[in-house]
Amino acid sequence: MTTSDAHPSPPPRVNLRTPEVMTQVQAQVESHYRSEIVDRMRANGGSITAGAVTVKLAKQFGFCYGVERAIDLAYAAAKVFAGRQLFILGEIIHNPEVNQQILALGIRNIVDKTGVPDLEALAVGDVVIVPAFGTDVETLERIKARGCQIVDTTCGDVMSVWKRVRQNATDDVTSLIHGKARHEETKATASRAVLGGKGHYLIVLTLEETDLVCNYIRNGGDKAAFLKRFEGGYSRGFDPDLHLRRVGVANQTTMLRGETEEVQRRIKAALVERDGAQGAQESFRFFDTICGATQERQDALTEMLAQPMDLLLVVGGYNSSNTSHLAELGEAIVPTYFIGNAGKLGSREAICHFDLPTKKEIITQNWLPASPVVIGITAGASCPNNLIEETIVRVFELHGVKRDALV
Repeated sequence: MTTSDAHPSPPPRVNLRTPEVMTQVQAQVESHYRSEIVDRMRANGGSITAGAVTVKLAKQFGFCYGVERAIDLAYAAAKVFAGRQLFILGEIIHNPEVNQQILALGIRNIVDKTGVPDLEALAVGDVVIVPAFGTDVETLERIKARGCQIVDTTCGDVMSVWKRVRQNATDDVTSLIHGKARHEETKATASRAVLGGKGHYLIVLTLEETDLVCNYIRNGGDKAAFLKRFEGGYSRGFDPDLHLRRVGVANQTTMLRGETEEVQRRIKAALVERDGAQGAQESFRFFDTICGATQERQDALTEMLAQPMDLLLVVGGYNSSNTSHLAELGEAIVPTYFIGNAGKLGSREAICHFDLPTKKEIITQNWLPASPVVIGITAGASCPNNLIEETIVRVFELHGVKRDALV
């Protein structure tokens, strides 16, 4: 970039969601992701039976509003800014098939495998799409400084968390973030917890890590060992002796509600023990910022798991946090297989699925019970209906029922 364009004027705002553009976008999106079979099942109470096989869908599954909005905006950007260079900061959502469709629109991913964006590739007037997870403040400011047109698809639920952690920073309250430190959303949220050089954060993923924090709140301890244990998960200059005096619990929006609530309960109990009930009113704060769609899908699966079924298939991207939590819920109740797509259902004898403990695909033999069989299916908020349909069709094919019999 030359000296003359080191500080280019911000590009004019462009309304991508005009009726004309969105009519075209909706037609294109439906052609890629719609499912006639899923629509029929929804109209039929979420169930379909052919021969001795019954497939049931959870009442809530698949694309949420935030995901649909992000995809719509990406498709709209490809139309409105045709002829310009279009880039995206990583994956629009955590689903490989959807991300492949985005690349097919001519939108280039500028984030490498380590999660670092190549902003040097950007020039004045280029279009940069911010995914549904959002991005960190520094990256956003650097993109603006290069004079790029920004299409921000950040989910509203994510921005609600940002509002809370910004307020924590203003009030000198450390944000304890329940989430995955390397997840795009958590990194974006953490960057808002230290705006203006004020504020601190600490990230915890498990209840075991939460208990370590609680113990430090109650008793203090070896500061160096504590910082080593949470390395990569706290703000610059974070000092547990100073910055665990006042704590506000926030979260990655796709975590399990029950687990986040347990995190806040344990942190609050530790602060009450240290400061007394009255003191904890000043040293603790908590806001419910679990994504509504995430919770709806978890609740719907819990309801479905209360009904008799032989196994559960969870469909979605393996790096999708909300989908992983659906698999966790299922595994506690019934044989559960987390699959990326219908191609993982190799045969009646073998299924290729994602193993949560090892974070690897494994093959399980003799997974499919003999008929009659009842199979439950659900999908995370980033999974399109066409992938769900393909899974349904494959299940019936394994029992000798062709697709034509389902429509």
